Parts: sequence; structure tokens; C-alpha cells
Amino acid sequence: MRTLLNWIASIALGASLALAAPATEPPKPYGPVPTARQLRWHEMEFYGFLHFTVNTFTDKEWGYGDEDPAVFNPTDFDADQIVRTARDAGMRGLILTAKHHDGFCLWPSRHTEHSVRNSPWKAGRGDVVREISDACRRHRLRFGVYLSPWDRNHAEYGRPAYIAYYRNQLRELLTQYGDVFTVWFDGANGGDGYYGGARETRRIDNRTYYDWGRTWQLVRELMPMAVMFSDVGPDFRWIGNERGIAGEPCWATLNPGDGVPGNTRANLNHGERPGTHWIPGECDVSIRPGWFYHAKEDRQVKTPAQLLDIYYQSVGRGACLNLNLPPDRRGRIHENDVAVLREFRRLWDATFARNLAAGARVTAANTRGGGGRFSARQVLDGRRDSYWTTGDEVAVTEIVFELGAPATFNVVDLREYLPLGQRIEAFALDQWNGGQWNEIARGTSIGNRRLLRVSPVTTGKVRLRITAAACPALSEFGLYREP
Repeated sequence: MRTLLNWIASIALGASLALAAPATEPPKPYGPVPTARQLRWHEMEFYGFLHFTVNTFTDKEWGYGDEDPAVFNPTDFDADQIVRTARDAGMRGLILTAKHHDGFCLWPSRHTEHSVRNSPWKAGRGDVVREISDACRRHRLRFGVYLSPWDRNHAEYGRPAYIAYYRNQLRELLTQYGDVFTVWFDGANGGDGYYGGARETRRIDNRTYYDWGRTWQLVRELMPMAVMFSDVGPDFRWIGNERGIAGEPCWATLNPGDGVPGNTRANLNHGERPGTHWIPGECDVSIRPGWFYHAKEDRQVKTPAQLLDIYYQSVGRGACLNLNLPPDRRGRIHENDVAVLREFRRLWDATFARNLAAGARVTAANTRGGGGRFSARQVLDGRRDSYWTTGDEVAVTEIVFELGAPATFNVVDLREYLPLGQRIEAFALDQWNGGQWNEIARGTSIGNRRLLRVSPVTTGKVRLRITAAACPALSEFGLYREP
């Protein structure tokens, strides 16, 4: 949160300095820019999903809606173990499936009997939403909720009365459990279900039935800083697959049309440039083949190397990574998953512990105002709220890092200063071989973060060449070596 406030304060500072010294006025924003709530979300980068409900106990992925609440009975539920596992893996938040398509509620909702209140767990006095949200606060993770628009249990689904029910439940979740950083709206809508005993197929027009505009307004009123997810936003978008892989390139901007969920004509995987709206991507993927826990998948947990590959292709392409950790029938994260996450975190820490460019001598071909707060050194200060930029007329430029002594690296780390938009169209990285520059990597979009893995390079001098649509605003630069 401090970095977010610094970002906002830096914009205000720029405006005040502009009055005193026009030469040091910051660049004007280029294209769509993120809101304060989106900046807070961008800061998170890596968070988790918790898929947990009656499906955990029926061994299904999608419940039909006729499940007896009595099947929900975790034997050793431990919210602290779940949240601590996510925290130790490097996650900064968790999103709980408060209600999946089966309609079973993990909190004692006043608007239905199909909830934990009628389960044997804690004699009907339990509240999974309460325990996970409280544990998130104890372990300093943000808490989010998933509330499935489709409800295969509710008798009124497909009719106007269900929308009132849905919003009543949303109001409960946003007024009873403290700060909620996101509300996640799934795209599965309509089909066969129990529907209060009707046992029939119900189809809806997902572009009109939910009246999303009013539902989104309710979220804005009750939880102004919460970001909302659907395939096209409004705050962040689906990346178009459930493998956790963002496109190359992956722009933070999109042309969502009328902005109504169900409009999948937009290029979700790559984003779109130019784009009319800032709607960055989220990469969702499960640590196991399924989204809910199944004992038969205990030996099919993704490896640490697979998780690292996903990290580089999600966070490393400017998106956020939402990694699903399904609690088992005890109500805990399984030991196999925990072991993989620990090794993943060890490898991550070993890679990013030291920026090999941190002590470099930095020179730029052009600097706005000749230096000061826009100097090239800003890209090595470890702060997102400072940046190097050039004069308005400069769209092609370069910056050179003299490392002092030869260093070996295979990861390049870049960030743009997001409050001014996504400005850089393309870039390339060169190494000095003692007599000339040799190109070792190139790319297009940077955005929130760009991580490139390259073959190991040993050099004492590195050059970053930039082609920008508007003068660049580069916030961070790093060189790292994987163990």
C-alpha cells in the first residue's frame, strides 16, 4: 500500500513541480492509464485461488446443485495452515470460492438454507469465509471472493428474482468480512441443474440477464478499492486459457466493445494496442490438473520448475498470476503441494536475491530536464514510484549500464511507470564483448513487469535500446542469475 501511495503522491508532486520548473514537468500520460485500485492490484503480482466446497467431498469439479449440505465436513480445517502456505510461497492474497456453481455457500447466508449452516461441520456454526478472511489479515495477505453467477441449486435461477438474491449475497460478502481486494465473476452461465428440484436445463443470455452494470455499481459503492474480474473486466481480464500463460506480447490495454461479460471477440491473451481501456490480464491456473482436491491427483502436482515457467510467462509478461491451491478433505493444503511451493519459493528467492546491476554506472542518451528526479539512476533505486524519462520528442533512445566487473546473468527484469501508461513499443538488450555490442534479447510490451530468460551472459557492460510510442518512463531495471 505504501508503494501505491508513493505512486499517487509522485503524480501530485510532479504537478506541483511543474508550476515551479516547467523544464522538469513529467510527461503527459499516454493512452489509457490504471486507476488507483488497478495499481494496487498490479503491485500484488502473485496471489492464490482456494477452490473448496461440496465438490471436495463428492470428488467432482462441478456440482449439480442437489448435494446434501451434510457432505461438507472437513475433519481438520486449518485456515492458518492454508494462508501460511500461500504466504510462504510468496503470494500476496487469496481468493476463496465463497459459492461455486453448485450454489453451496461457505458462509451462513441469510438468504438460503444451502450453506455451511446446515452442514455437520462445527455443528452448523462454522463460517469458512470468516476463518479464511481473518487468517489473511493475521498473515498480512489480502482477501478476495469468488461468487459464481451461475447457481444450479437455486429455484429462481434464470428468472429476475435470482438477480436480487445474487446481489443480496454479494452485499453480505462485502459488508461482513473486512477489506476485499477483488470480486471474481466466473464465466460459466446456465445449463442443466437441480434448480430447487426442477432438474432441468436453463439457458440465459449472459450479456443481459445479470444486468452487470448495476451489480458492478454495488461493488463500487460497498468496496471502492476492490477490482473486479470477468472475461473483459471491468478492472482485469481473463487471459484466455487456464494454463497460466499470457501472450507474447501481452498489452495491458484492450478494446472491450460494450464491456459486457460474454464479449470474447477481444484478444484476451495478447491484449490490444492501441486499446481503449486499461484492462490488464490475469493468468489463472491450478497447481493440480483439477481445480478442486482429488486424492487421485496427489502425485500430479506441478513441479517447482513448471511453476517457475508459469511465473515467467504470466508475471513476467505483465500479468498477475492466480495459482489455485485446493484444500483437501481435512481442510488443509496437502503435503505434496506444500513441498512443491516451498521449493518454488527457494528457487525464486535464490534468483532475485541480488540485482547484479544494482551498483552499475548508468548513462542515458537523453534525460528529461538534464537529470535530477528523472535521471537514469532512478531505474536502480528499487522503487516503482520513481522513473527515468526523456524529452517529449525522444521516442528512440538507449541507456547503458557499466557493471564495474564482469557478471553472469540469465534473467532481465524491466518495469514501466504505470501511472503514465504503457509507453514502450519495443526494446532490445545488448552485451559489450570488448569490441562491439552484441544483441542478446529483444521484446515488445513491458508494462507492470517484464522478465526475460536468456542464455547465460557474462559481461561488464549492458545496453538497453528502447523504441517508444511516447517518451519512455522506465521505473526499474535488473539483471539476475538463476541458481
